[in-house]
Amino acid sequence: MALNTQMSNAAVNAEASSFATICNNGYLRIYDGTQPANSDTGTGSSVKLAELRMGATAFGSPSGGVLTANAITSGSGLAAGSATWFRLLQSDGTTPLLDGTVGTSGTNMVIGNISISVGQTVSCSGFTHTISKF
Repeated sequence: MALNTQMSNAAVNAEASSFATICNNGYLRIYDGTQPANSDTGTGSSVKLAELRMGATAFGSPSGGVLTANAITSGSGLAAGSATWFRLLQSDGTTPLLDGTVGTSGTNMVIGNISISVGQTVSCSGFTHTISKF
């Protein structure tokens, strides 16, 4: 028989809450280029375009396994390029937690403009992460 795991809302919310805690004061690093296969893979030739910071309480309470980020501190453009993906790291700045897409809509992380220049203010207007029930 095939596997068919189905988690309850209580279980996915507990998992989401645990994940949210390790994101507190984390770093959101925005890159150009191709997103790696997973967060345990190096960034390759991608250039870090900007760095933002998660809040002391990175996410609000989960609902149905969905985490919505609290206010994220804006950053400045570190290099010029077109933002395509991000990596979230723990507050130590070295432990990767997750990667996702960046864009102006319909992506994991929403920013105002994907065309980043040196010194430009880079702000995040939306960031959610979902812990799946399946």
